[in-house]
Amino acid sequence: MFNRKEARLRRARKTRAKIAELKAVRLCVNRTNCHIYAQIISACGGKVLASASTLETAVRKDVVNGGNKAAATSIGKLIAERAKAAGIEQVAFDRSGLQYHGRVQALAEAAREAGLKF
Repeated sequence: MFNRKEARLRRARKTRAKIAELKAVRLCVNRTNCHIYAQIISACGGKVLASASTLETAVRKDVVNGGNKAAATSIGKLIAERAKAAGIEQVAFDRSGLQYHGRVQALAEAAREAGLKF
C-alpha cells in the first residue's frame, strides 16, 4: 500500500544519510499548512546553530499568513542573516523529502539571494 508520509520520510532519510556522509552543516526545512520552519543544524547533527519560523513575533508582524510564498521568502532571508551572524556561509539543503517547489523553493531562493551557498 502506498503511503505519502512514509514515502516522504524515506526520501528524507536518503538525503540526510548523504548529508551526514559529507559531514556538512545542513539547512533543514519543514512546512505545515499554516507555517514554515528553517533550522541550520551542525555537521554532527546534534546542535541547532540558527533557526527561523513564521511563529516568531517579529516575523508575524511582517507576514499576515505563514503558509504562503511571501512568508517562505521572508524566512529564507532571515535564516541566511542568522547563519551569517553565526559564521556559516556554506550549507547542504535538506528539504525533508518535500518537493522542491512552491514554498520550499521560495525559501531556498531567498536564502541564496541573501548570501547562503548551497
